[in-house]
Amino acid sequence: MIRNKTGVWGEIYAARLLRDKGYEIISSDWSCRLGEIDLVAEKGDMLCFVEVKARNVSSPYSPGEAVDNIKQTKIAKAASLFLKYYGGNKPSRFDVIEVLLDDSLKPALINHMENAFEL
Repeated sequence: MIRNKTGVWGEIYAARLLRDKGYEIISSDWSCRLGEIDLVAEKGDMLCFVEVKARNVSSPYSPGEAVDNIKQTKIAKAASLFLKYYGGNKPSRFDVIEVLLDDSLKPALINHMENAFEL
């Protein structure tokens, strides 16, 4: 799948942030018939399903606005399948990481919203 540079760099910076905060990245761009999960990370006994949204700083919209109810439902369905095959009974949550990039694709702002939504 060809993706834009903003999205690719957003995921790179989000994964780096999570590692810096002590998370272990279990999977990236995990997909199944029900949807896709950008990052699956673990810290302690918590499994985190992370949606990464990146935008240019000049965008009039906040990156997190793109994680609407429809997107949340798709992520949750994919996460339930991930847990079925890999996660067992681990506690889990849904996080969103917003990444604002400048024109040279460097991060101007990274916002990690833990437990951003529940389903």
